[in-house]
Amino acid sequence: MRDKLIPSLVAILFLAGCATTAGSMGSRAVVAGAGSELLKLRAGPGLGYRVILGLPDGTALTRHHCVTEVGQLWCRVSLVGAPKMTGFVAADYLSLP
Repeated sequence: MRDKLIPSLVAILFLAGCATTAGSMGSRAVVAGAGSELLKLRAGPGLGYRVILGLPDGTALTRHHCVTEVGQLWCRVSLVGAPKMTGFVAADYLSLP
């Protein structure tokens, strides 16, 4: 039993440490405010990272965690329809569904 308890506790502590004031891990979000421009899904949290894909308004996402880089809040997200497609987006363009 002890062999199963320790990994479970470590996982719980890890997940608790990932939660931020910007939202809990795994919360749903929708792209909003990008307008005719697409919201850029980036490889990392900042403008210097390569663009993976453009996301139109209304795209359903799962928000995992957020970090602040150079005064801008960036959230790691995955697409609801393609959960293995992950990256970072500017939090200013996310809203609750």
